[in-house]
Amino acid sequence: KSVYRTDNPERFVLVFRDDTSAFDGEKKEQLNRKGMVNNKFNAFIMEEAGSGGVPTHFEGLLSSTESLVKKLDMIPVECVVRNVSAGSLCRRLGVAEGQELNPPTYELFLKNDALHDPMVNESLAVSFGWAAADELEQMKSLTYRVNDVLKALFDEAGMLLVDYKLEFGRCEGKIVLG
Repeated sequence: KSVYRTDNPERFVLVFRDDTSAFDGEKKEQLNRKGMVNNKFNAFIMEEAGSGGVPTHFEGLLSSTESLVKKLDMIPVECVVRNVSAGSLCRRLGVAEGQELNPPTYELFLKNDALHDPMVNESLAVSFGWAAADELEQMKSLTYRVNDVLKALFDEAGMLLVDYKLEFGRCEGKIVLG
């Protein structure tokens, strides 16, 4: 994505590009229509999360590849929910893939490509000033609320929601999904 200012200092335009990347941005390629698909998918997810009581930065679609969003002071911590054991969790813990995780797991990672997004905990996030304890609690609660919304959507479509990450920011004194 690219982020652009608007005439309103409290709003930005997100432009979803056709870029693909892997391995913390080391591998990059172009994929036709990826920006359009991601923009529409993001709008759908943000609207569903909002309907489920999760405050989001999403204001609306501007075009097939552009969205209007609220300006956020981003928290440099990613929230990861895992509903099924897979991928890096299995490699890290030596557990079998495909095990349903009940309750779902919740992990925090520092958003830092140069360090390959290392796993952190609430204590580190507070001690280093990345987020306050009450903000982390809100992020956790909102992440689980998003999980309830997404699991219902995926179940309805006959799909399995394995895992995903969310990012949050501050807007007008509130924690908001970004």
